[in-house]
Amino acid sequence: MVDGLLKKYRPISDQVDMVELRLILREFEEALRANISGDVCELGCYNGTTSLYLGRLIKAYKSDKRLWLYDSFEGLPEKSSEDEAGLGQEFQAGELKASKKVLLDEFGRAGLPRPIVKKSWFNNLTLNDMPSEISFAFLDGDYYKSIKDSFNLISSRLSSRATVVVDDYGNDHLPGAQKAVDEWRCNNKNRIASFREEASLAILHMV
Repeated sequence: MVDGLLKKYRPISDQVDMVELRLILREFEEALRANISGDVCELGCYNGTTSLYLGRLIKAYKSDKRLWLYDSFEGLPEKSSEDEAGLGQEFQAGELKASKKVLLDEFGRAGLPRPIVKKSWFNNLTLNDMPSEISFAFLDGDYYKSIKDSFNLISSRLSSRATVVVDDYGNDHLPGAQKAVDEWRCNNKNRIASFREEASLAILHMV
C-alpha cells in the first residue's frame, strides 16, 4: 500500500526525505493492520507533506481514526543550548514558516477528511488539546524542547502497542532531538517494547 501511494502522489515539499517518509508510513501501516486503539498525531506538521500521506492511509484502510496535527505555523523557535551543533548557523528562528489555511486547503484538494489542527507552540498546549488515546505519533519538532514538550503531551495518552516515530534522531545538525528522545527512553524503560534508529528516525514501540 505504502509504495503505491508514494508512486501515485508526489510530496508537496522537499522537507521530507523519501527514505524516511517510506519508513514512517510503513510503521503507520503496521499500526493500522494491527488495529491498535487510538487516534493519530503529528507534532510539527509544517505544510502537511507527511500529514497528507497519513490521511491517505487512514482513508485507504477505511479506518475511523482521527488525524490530529499540531504546529505553531510561525516557523522554528529559538534554539536552546541543547541544540547547539557547532556545524554552522543552519535552522534559524522563523525558518520553515507555514500556513494552517494552506495545509487545510491541501487536504481539501486531496479529497481527504479534514484533520483536527491545533495552531500553537507545543509548550502552550495541554492534555485537553490531545486525543484521549494515541495509537501512532510522529514527532517532528526539530529541537530539544519541542521534542521534550511533545513527549510530555503524548506520554500519558499512548495506548498499548502504540508506535512513536521521532525525526532527526542522529542528525548532527539537530542534536537536541536525540537528547530529548534518550531522556524519555531512560525515564520510560518499562513502557518500551522495542527501539531502533533507522535513517535518522527513532522508532519506539510501546509495551
